[in-house]
Amino acid sequence: MNSFRVTGKIALAVLLAGALLSFPQVSFAALRSNGSPALQDDESSASSAVASRLDKKQFKNVKATVQNGIATLTGTVDLYEYKTDAGRRAQKAKGVSAVRNQIEVAGPSVSDSELQQKLAEKLQYDRVGYGNTFNAVSVSVQNGVVLLAGHARTDVDKDSAIALVSTYPGVKDVSEDIQVDPVSFMDDRIRMAVARSVYGYASLNKYAIDPAKPIRISVQNGNVELFGMVDSKADKDVAYIRANQVPGVFSVKNSLQVANDTSEKSK
Repeated sequence: MNSFRVTGKIALAVLLAGALLSFPQVSFAALRSNGSPALQDDESSASSAVASRLDKKQFKNVKATVQNGIATLTGTVDLYEYKTDAGRRAQKAKGVSAVRNQIEVAGPSVSDSELQQKLAEKLQYDRVGYGNTFNAVSVSVQNGVVLLAGHARTDVDKDSAIALVSTYPGVKDVSEDIQVDPVSFMDDRIRMAVARSVYGYASLNKYAIDPAKPIRISVQNGNVELFGMVDSKADKDVAYIRANQVPGVFSVKNSLQVANDTSEKSK
């Protein structure tokens, strides 16, 4: 009985071996090798898909290759905005699972000090008419790399600041640490109440005239912080007192700067 079982197992093994050997050898190669014709076709197709998405004038100096689903972008563009846009476009191409964006931003050469000044001026007017009084975004530049920090009232305000900087000639890269204030009906009420209290005071009315230079008000869970530039220490102190008088305010941090007085410290 046992000999029949052994004989049957041997026969079954011979049949399976014969069936496997009858398959085309290229099938085994496709399973074993990363350089299989099927994989090469997929990578070629993905590379073509990326190239099609980058078929724009601003990407004329950009090269793209795809390997194992990873698209590598190299070359140069004139604006940082184009670099990020190229990355987004490549990510959406069929067959691409990740993007390695090694594009360099060429464009004009602008000194850090000049670039910081120009960007600060543009950010001051960003979102005018949309509550820019409640945004306090700072900017610094080092070797063409821009760092944005501070507070934004909404995600839209934050995205607007990043987009504005990304499109400016001379910007090589952008890093951001902008905090979006929490969504809260209580904070919205406090925000408006602080604005009325501060700007409603006679000596502080003047800061509402130029929409680029307001006393900026940020609120997080009832905690208020004041930003911007004022003409005198008296104005700074009055703004602090007026904000503290608003019902529901837990604390006030006075980060207002006094013009032509670098020694002034925030409260």
